[in-house]
Amino acid sequence: MSSSSAFRTAIVPAAGLGTRFLPTTKSVPKELLPVVDRPAIELVAEEAALAGASKLVIVTSPDKASVGEHFQPAPDLESTLEKRGKTELLEKVRRAPGLLDVEVAIQEQALGLGHAVACAEPNLTGADEAVAVLLPDDLILPNGALDAMSAVRERFGGSVLLAIEVPREAVSAYGVFDVDDTDEPDVKRLKGMVEKPAVEDAPSNLIAPGRYLLDRAIFDALKRITPGAGGELQLTDAIALLIAEGHPVHVVVHRGERHDLGNPGGFLKAAVDFALKDPAYGPGLLQWLRGRVAAS
Repeated sequence: MSSSSAFRTAIVPAAGLGTRFLPTTKSVPKELLPVVDRPAIELVAEEAALAGASKLVIVTSPDKASVGEHFQPAPDLESTLEKRGKTELLEKVRRAPGLLDVEVAIQEQALGLGHAVACAEPNLTGADEAVAVLLPDDLILPNGALDAMSAVRERFGGSVLLAIEVPREAVSAYGVFDVDDTDEPDVKRLKGMVEKPAVEDAPSNLIAPGRYLLDRAIFDALKRITPGAGGELQLTDAIALLIAEGHPVHVVVHRGERHDLGNPGGFLKAAVDFALKDPAYGPGLLQWLRGRVAAS
């Protein structure tokens, strides 16, 4: 665990309906779908814990209690596994509850990412000068992005967002950062964001992959922005307000990998990638894939 983390609490918004995974998500929350044998939200929680978080606040809807329950001990199951000598399985079952303290905040209505983050404010204490927000649709590899963001906050103060580069022709599918350079090539000062711009109008090819390290001031800003379409509060509007008021906001350019779990195609790619790296499944899967590709 990082000893220099700029935050102790991580917020994971997990109240969405998972419509792109229907009908599966009628009964199974998308966040609990397995990437090989671990739910996506457990991987995100582990990322936060490795970066120094001691508490995770899962913001979810009233009918998705199982997301928070994944992080609770299962005494009967653990006892059964222990009696049967299933040591490896027992360790897997105990892994999520042992990562960090988990609390649940309920978002009664899906009113935007900003609203979801605001729902977690009652779970904070006076010691929370900043919070991390991790979107569970994004897996950022390797671990270490949050540490880099913490280092930038320590240097510049304020809030820090993660960015990744995409091909210029792909920018229209994303929110794109408008930035100025600093004296570090992979640290930029954020001026604003443009949502899904035309290629010719995009201010850069840097997009937001769902990792935020936000100063506590974000909660005051969320109270002062105007809801948009559908009554939704957008986190980017609150960040824009802070920038306009002189609050320093920077982005760190991530040079590793990112998997988008927000759609079945991206989820499959992540599962294959993780399985290939698993010593139990990787060799057999690689052999099968080579044969499958050769036969197609």
